[in-house]
Amino acid sequence: MANQKKVSRKVTLGKNANNMQVILIQDVNNLGGAHELVTVKNGYGRNFLIPSKLAIEASPSNLKQREEKLKQQAKKEAKLLAELNSVIAALTSSPLKIGAKTGTTGKIFGSVTSVQIARAIKEQKGYEIDRRRITILDEVKELGTFKAKIDFGNGNECEVEFEVIAE
Repeated sequence: MANQKKVSRKVTLGKNANNMQVILIQDVNNLGGAHELVTVKNGYGRNFLIPSKLAIEASPSNLKQREEKLKQQAKKEAKLLAELNSVIAALTSSPLKIGAKTGTTGKIFGSVTSVQIARAIKEQKGYEIDRRRITILDEVKELGTFKAKIDFGNGNECEVEFEVIAE
């Protein structure tokens, strides 16, 4: 019996024995976004995420609450998208008219800016759009019809035609 080797056996309770699932309350770098279900190590979840109020344990009741929040968020997003589509339809229905002072050759003094386009949208269409969301595609130095792009965020954008007329 003196020559017998001691055999140490490591007991594991399955593949994910030292992992746990948590629901993130807010965005965590390199882990996930708010309301996301993630799997983390037990120590990281219990000693950092949960005490720091960055996450809650993924219990059945917390999972039901998460599903309900996701449903409400999807309804809100659908409503916002419908409103955005109606705004885009109104903006693209007819070209905007922008007045500019011109010389005898038809060239305008200065150029048309995004501020003037934003002002024209507010006066003619009734929507207030931030000038920083408007990008003029061509340089506007003379009378005529031109296009500008409006970026609403989340990949939603539209092209708006505007006509520069002499004042």
